[in-house]
Amino acid sequence: MSRGILIAGNESVILNAIEAEAGRRADRYAVAVIKNRLSGDISKPMVQDENQDSPRATDNKPKEKRISLDWNPGSPISARTLILAAENRLGQINEAVIVCAPPSIRSAVADINFADIEVLVNDHIKSWFCLLKEITNRFREKKEGSLALVFPENSATGNKDDAYDLFGSAALASFRAIAQEILAASPAEPYLTHGFSGIYSGDEMGFAGFIFKHIEEKNQRNAGKLFKYGKSGFFR
Repeated sequence: MSRGILIAGNESVILNAIEAEAGRRADRYAVAVIKNRLSGDISKPMVQDENQDSPRATDNKPKEKRISLDWNPGSPISARTLILAAENRLGQINEAVIVCAPPSIRSAVADINFADIEVLVNDHIKSWFCLLKEITNRFREKKEGSLALVFPENSATGNKDDAYDLFGSAALASFRAIAQEILAASPAEPYLTHGFSGIYSGDEMGFAGFIFKHIEEKNQRNAGKLFKYGKSGFFR
């Protein structure tokens, strides 16, 4: 049976790069994307997409390799349905790559849009708890699998006079907390979990290759480790 890769994450350049790398390494892969539903002009990617040559989701690979899955991020039922749909379409899930690169909103507290608060909680915080609960339970039942947790080192940079990034920073902190818990428990689990972080803006393809290199090694000694990546090279 062919390799089954599930990719889930925020609409972002790093998600596109990971898709492109998956397309190089597998016959098919499944993708579930969290669209950016935050307010207009104040919403920016967690890592600013300044590189115009960054990979797109459909670059350099046949479109039939990509299986697009529906996902309502804030719904526990949708998270469970997503895992079942991925298994049905792929045959099995061998590897799950979860990408937290949320958009940011730089705003004074007094100016926050209440609709954006709902989006933040449901799409960019609650979603990860629901999805990671389902993925870890499934891998535990199967007694195998590889889980990669991917997130940037810092939130998007802004100008010195910009307001603090309340939304992106809150979403990233929440994901980092659940990632740390899963990584800490990994050595006792029957499946492998790796964490991947760092500064990669402008080198998304290099970071994506770095992630898959470690996934494919299947090194039990690296269970629970957080690998960090930077423009000057990678480090642990």
